Amino acid sequence: MGKRTVIPFGPQHPVLPEPIHLDLVLVDETVESAIPRIGYIHRGLEKLVEKKDFQQYTYVAERICGICSFMHGMGYCMAVESIFEADIPERAKFLRTIWAELSRLHSHLLWLGLMADAFGFESLFMQSWKLRELILDIFEETTGGRVIFSVCDIGGVRRDIDGATLNKIVNILTDMEKELREISHVFFNDHSVKLRTQGVGVLSKQAAFDLGAVGPMARASGIKLDMRCRGYAAYDRIKFKPIVETEGDSFARISVRIKELFQAISIIKQCVALIPEGDIKMKITGNPSGEHFTRLEQPRGEVVYYAKANGTKYLDRLRVRTPTFANVPALLETLKGCALADVPILILTIDPCISCTER
Repeated sequence: MGKRTVIPFGPQHPVLPEPIHLDLVLVDETVESAIPRIGYIHRGLEKLVEKKDFQQYTYVAERICGICSFMHGMGYCMAVESIFEADIPERAKFLRTIWAELSRLHSHLLWLGLMADAFGFESLFMQSWKLRELILDIFEETTGGRVIFSVCDIGGVRRDIDGATLNKIVNILTDMEKELREISHVFFNDHSVKLRTQGVGVLSKQAAFDLGAVGPMARASGIKLDMRCRGYAAYDRIKFKPIVETEGDSFARISVRIKELFQAISIIKQCVALIPEGDIKMKITGNPSGEHFTRLEQPRGEVVYYAKANGTKYLDRLRVRTPTFANVPALLETLKGCALADVPILILTIDPCISCTER
């Protein structure tokens, strides 16, 4: 039997964009097991519901994560709206869906660039982030922000998007598709990518189910799990199917996310074609009383919001279960038996967001 050693991996590491920490138990250069340490960056955002009233907390919720910021604000607003039993205007639902899918594009393009960089494809990294800049430009034009948008509000949205701008967005995304196909061709057909990802870090369908994997991590293992199918916002008016692969390896996880880029563009185009005229916000009066669970599909997977209100302007409790936190057990499973050199790639295939995890 080879020599057993324990190597600390992260939170600072030259190939890791996120401050995740793992203790890797190695036999020679093969990972026998991995022990995570969560809590490196603790911000106490859930505790702030005691100091910020339920309206003010909308801004705090967005700051859970800079990449998923809109969807965090949207999830929080949906939870509070459900306590109020408020049905927001139809146009607001479509606008939320458009911004949510733009967030998915933003997140997946950022991840794609980081994955390209991990493989040593510097020009592909630059090309992916160049496309991401186009999405950020759309956000800036429609919300006024590039990271924190503050456009989602309890009862609807704070800003509208006029018809000319919606058509402009469609034209930008149509042109973007052409470049995306070039990038995806490299990931799907390059020999070195296949060599380092196919059959590496396999997560079986049963293991994904037992360990509670969510998002692309679960769908790459054959689990048809996508919260958008529940029909929240305007998704019940949109034609789409969850993108599922069955191999469960690193290549399958890459494939799911790349295909979701094209799916997000399709959803946005459908929203632009179907969006009705009307109000973008309804008036909410009084204070919430009750509790509610809300589930929605962030770029990395299912996020759960639990809000408990007591009839005052301050919530009793807010709990957030983020997708990276849910995917950590599945990540540990994929690391077992892999080579030490494959660890950075395997971590990137779950698209970790420690900002979300360390709330």
